[in-house]
Amino acid sequence: MSETLNSAPHRRYNILTGEWVLVSPHRTKRPWQGKSEKAAVEKRPQYVPDCYLCPGNTRSSGAVNPDYKEPFTFENDFPALMPEGPSEKISNGLLQAESETCICKVVCFSPDHSLTLPLMEIQDIVKVIETWKKEYKELGSQPGINYVQIFENKGDVMGCSNPHPHGQIWSQRSLPPEIVKKSKHQLEFWEVNKKSLIKAYLEQELETQERVILQNDHFVALVPYWAVWPYEVMIVPREHYQHIGQLNTEEESAFAEIIKQLCIRYDNLFNTSFPYSSGIHQAPTGGEDHPEWHFHMLFYPPLLRSATVKKFMVGYELFASPQRDITAEQAAEALRNLPDIHYTRLQNER
Repeated sequence: MSETLNSAPHRRYNILTGEWVLVSPHRTKRPWQGKSEKAAVEKRPQYVPDCYLCPGNTRSSGAVNPDYKEPFTFENDFPALMPEGPSEKISNGLLQAESETCICKVVCFSPDHSLTLPLMEIQDIVKVIETWKKEYKELGSQPGINYVQIFENKGDVMGCSNPHPHGQIWSQRSLPPEIVKKSKHQLEFWEVNKKSLIKAYLEQELETQERVILQNDHFVALVPYWAVWPYEVMIVPREHYQHIGQLNTEEESAFAEIIKQLCIRYDNLFNTSFPYSSGIHQAPTGGEDHPEWHFHMLFYPPLLRSATVKKFMVGYELFASPQRDITAEQAAEALRNLPDIHYTRLQNER
């Protein structure tokens, strides 16, 4: 990384979306950097009687959860989109609208209310990955479903309404705009080079190691060169896989290991349960081959300088372009150098 660009304003290109992000590293020298403090460690019980995701409890819809011991999925009681509905399309001059359908599901990662991914055992995260694979295959094979989005919102600042460890899966008829953009750029590269765009990018990142945080035999976790969020991370399989359904048993364990290790470092950064939105981008379903696609998992965390100072997309970022203060290299170095044992367990050992 150029020393000039590491300290001076510049912009970086996102090869997957075709968009640019402004980087302003000199802003970290501002006199006020925000209050820095340690957040209180939240201790939650393993079971909460009025939690609508705990085993055996009654949800607000009246449905009763089974006494599940492993990941449990169900159709969202209050989905943003419905599986069925009227089919209608409007085209009135410049005004356009069309019906949209979707199957929205909730995935409870664990029966234990007190856990988050960094505190779960690797074998239990593997069970979550196996559930994601199963849902991707089953939902993606249904008529009218062309994309399956797996994601998690962690922390109330990210809009998570229940701290019980869980994520969601939305499978819908149309392709989301982010997937349309990534499909376009990956396909353009594939048609010219007959090689995965992300595979080529990963090879370059592994040469420099500047933005690599973690790696094992099957996966690499790195801060993307074009990252927008302060500590944004992308997990990429070394093999050119279009979707998670192609992972074998050994690769599932490697995926679980790197997710856990990344989330431990997130929590250790500011000694807090680090909020984020994470999601897996993978090939559209619907029956077509997508040799250009290379699946990847993204983490978008809002914390900037402490457990209480957050990055908000406001002002110029809303009206013009995303912008970040710390460089991707600085963020990667900070995460890379953190302990691989969760801070709460380090405290207990003292």
